[in-house]
Amino acid sequence: MGTSKMLRRLTHWLTILLCALGVLPASAQTEGEFKGVIGPTDKESKPYYPEPTRPKAGSPNVVYIVLDDVGFADLGCYGSEIATPNLDQLAAGGLRYNNFHTRAICSPTRAALLTGRNSHSVGLRTVANVVNGFPNGRGYITPAATTLAEILHPVGYSTFALGKWHLVPLNQTSPSGPFDQWPVQRGFEHFYGFLDGLADQYRPELVLDNTFVEPPKQPGYHLSADLVDKSIQYLRQQKASTPEKPFFLYLAFGAAHAPHQAPKAYVDKYVPIFEKGWDKTREDRLAKQKQLGITPANAALNAPNPGIKAWSSLSTDEKRLYARFQAAFAGFLDHTDVQIGRLIQHLKDSGQLDNTIVVVISDNGASQEGDFEGFTNIVAGYNRISVPLANKLKVIDDIGTERSESNYPLGWAQAGNTPFQYYKQTVHGGGTNDPLIVSWPKGISDKGGIRSQFVDVIDITPTILDLTGIEAPKIYHDVPQKPLEGASIAATFKDPNAPNPRSVQYFEQGGNRAIWNDGWKAVTLHKAGTDFDKDIWELYDLKSDFSESKNLAAQNPDKLKQLEVLWWSEARKYGVLPLDGRNALQVALENQKRTDLLSNRSTYVYYPGQGHLPRDVTPNTANRSYAIS
Repeated sequence: MGTSKMLRRLTHWLTILLCALGVLPASAQTEGEFKGVIGPTDKESKPYYPEPTRPKAGSPNVVYIVLDDVGFADLGCYGSEIATPNLDQLAAGGLRYNNFHTRAICSPTRAALLTGRNSHSVGLRTVANVVNGFPNGRGYITPAATTLAEILHPVGYSTFALGKWHLVPLNQTSPSGPFDQWPVQRGFEHFYGFLDGLADQYRPELVLDNTFVEPPKQPGYHLSADLVDKSIQYLRQQKASTPEKPFFLYLAFGAAHAPHQAPKAYVDKYVPIFEKGWDKTREDRLAKQKQLGITPANAALNAPNPGIKAWSSLSTDEKRLYARFQAAFAGFLDHTDVQIGRLIQHLKDSGQLDNTIVVVISDNGASQEGDFEGFTNIVAGYNRISVPLANKLKVIDDIGTERSESNYPLGWAQAGNTPFQYYKQTVHGGGTNDPLIVSWPKGISDKGGIRSQFVDVIDITPTILDLTGIEAPKIYHDVPQKPLEGASIAATFKDPNAPNPRSVQYFEQGGNRAIWNDGWKAVTLHKAGTDFDKDIWELYDLKSDFSESKNLAAQNPDKLKQLEVLWWSEARKYGVLPLDGRNALQVALENQKRTDLLSNRSTYVYYPGQGHLPRDVTPNTANRSYAIS
């Protein structure tokens, strides 16, 4: 055997050994075939430097901005009194969609957005906190569904995730992992944000990459501002080091999910605006929507949702308190818009805005979690502990500040979802019809245009792949991948009359079900613990009834039955079954029996200086005796 051949073999086996031992860096382990020449010495050898993977020249940057619990009517450019000039400016320079649909709750929408697949298909039928032991409810995105970051990073994009993640079961959020479903393991090079579904804006439980960290200790700290500061820092570093690389920035604000918190000046200015009450607010917003062209001229305002009192029937004290609750929400959203403006200004100042696709969505409709009276204490609110009006009035000035963790009453959520029925967690329009703004100065010429195609959240990532010319992998990390279930809406950028990207879309959340088919919609509410066969289906012709206000079930039973059969067909196709109509508490109680979560430990020892421990990785002391020493 020649010396050269022996050296090549020796190099080959040495490389394998070093890779196995983890001595070589990841880049060296994935370089592939060596295309140079190896001789006895460097004089007889020819080096080889593999070219780094690069996307095609001119590839756009991509920014996803996800708002939380912001209803269809909550943005200025969708008819609101709330000041959102920066989002309005994005809309004025891009497109607004008035027929965009989400999964009606946090985690499923985010999973569908990032993967381009239906949430049940990828393992998130509902929030990641609620795991049910079936493939549709694992609490994380299956490895068989790549995220957009996992697709873009290998082809040369820088990838950053900031803010709310909520795509990992909480029992997997300890400082020692497992980290498989944390952002850095799902395609993002950097993560700065929180893993759970909500955060105190002044005292957030923050993670930097894979490590819990304390928030900056600075006067006036607020999480929304911090997230944008960090976003700009990442983008500046990337621009300075590798200016030729495009980036994908996923920025998911805690706003405007409860607790509603913002600097006092932002809250105070909205109190007089909302003293008019939720009934007048609904009327004003629908009128504005018609003026803007967001809704058709014949769109009807639905009757008040069950249990909502007329504003005129409330006492003076109730009106004063409830106006303050809504002012806190409005100030929170206004303050968030200011932070978004800082990010957009940075992109403009750095010369990157023109070729950056900015997508803004809300993850679901306005929230029903404040119930009929709102709350000032989030623990009491989520446990449905009634607090007397007099007690809330004592802390009315704290609402919106770091001393309160508030959420507004249902009347304001109904106004946020104007002109639709119901709220987040339902699959009526109030839960699923949400704002979508797309800005791309270089690629959209119809500035300020409105699009009415039926668009679903699963269509966003396929659109980005279409525009960048990048294909989703069929195999990723040796795992065969599910096909994309969304479709590109790039054609709508140029053609306001482009066809709908699909003819059918199912919905399911907490047992609530709906199906859309060529402009018809069948929908039903489900009460936890009841038989699904007893659910009453409603029927709407959305071609003539934008707001789902005229139930045609009695007039057209054959059409309704056809759609109900179609729902079951789509449910089987996309892994919706088994239907699980239990509420979160019922599932949580069942999960206490899970053997995979149980530890044989009877004693837990914690040490000074250790990192933050989320509640789901600490001992469960509910309904049992315990001692702390």
